[in-house]
Amino acid sequence: MKGPEFLKYINPVLTALQLNGGAGDSSDIIEQVIDKLGITEADLEETTSNGQSRIRNQIQWARFYLFKAGLIDNAQRGIWRLTNDGLDRKLNDEGVYNLFKSVQDSVKKTPTSKHKKAEPIFENIPIEDEERSIGLINIIQNLSPSGFEKLCKRLLTEIGINEIVITGGSGDQGIDGKGIVKLNDVVSLNIVFQCKRYKETVSPHHVRDFRGAMQGRGEKGLIITTGRFTKEAKSEANRDGVTPIELIDGDRLIELFEKYRLGLKPVTVYEIDHDFFKGFN
Repeated sequence: MKGPEFLKYINPVLTALQLNGGAGDSSDIIEQVIDKLGITEADLEETTSNGQSRIRNQIQWARFYLFKAGLIDNAQRGIWRLTNDGLDRKLNDEGVYNLFKSVQDSVKKTPTSKHKKAEPIFENIPIEDEERSIGLINIIQNLSPSGFEKLCKRLLTEIGINEIVITGGSGDQGIDGKGIVKLNDVVSLNIVFQCKRYKETVSPHHVRDFRGAMQGRGEKGLIITTGRFTKEAKSEANRDGVTPIELIDGDRLIELFEKYRLGLKPVTVYEIDHDFFKGFN
């Protein structure tokens, strides 16, 4: 396919959303695209200059162009949702390239400073959400282990887990904390969790070790990492016949921080309304 490399992910993103009924959690859609295309763990380990997975970055750019083309809306944080135009849209290779060119042409027509040359969007215009996410995950990864545990405690408190106690330290057998989730007035679950301040991946043996450590100590397990889980680790977490374990990777962690506005301050951004001034020509 001619054009930038990320164009090959436009159809898989579009198809994944259509198969999900038109909308899906951003992390889930990315994983579905990765699985559908058979992308290997080795490929996912390749990073951009700012440390992000190159493949995931490319998929994000595909989403960005679908948004600019009016096939995806941007109404809800962390959710990719097709517009009415996107629900039934089918694109061949030529259609994908034409979409790319259409977005490029619309950018070139956008008024810019006479001192600043318009640059190709796929090379020089950042995705602000992505930059913020990378900055936030870098800050979290540089916390001390105990600081990360305290941060996870704060997040889990916001989510609704009660009576959280940090138990990390020698003899913890992989359990960093515990808490209680109240399902209703009379039923509650004991939760145990593990915090992994990782840059690398979490493998299935970590999940198995944690499951062994939590036996007799909780009805529900949770592993939180600043990295990501391998496909095998995800399968192990939901293996039939054993206690399921919930997984929160770096992408999901950032979504939760944004949802509960932890460590983030809202900023008002103004854009020039060029149509407003047309009536004064």
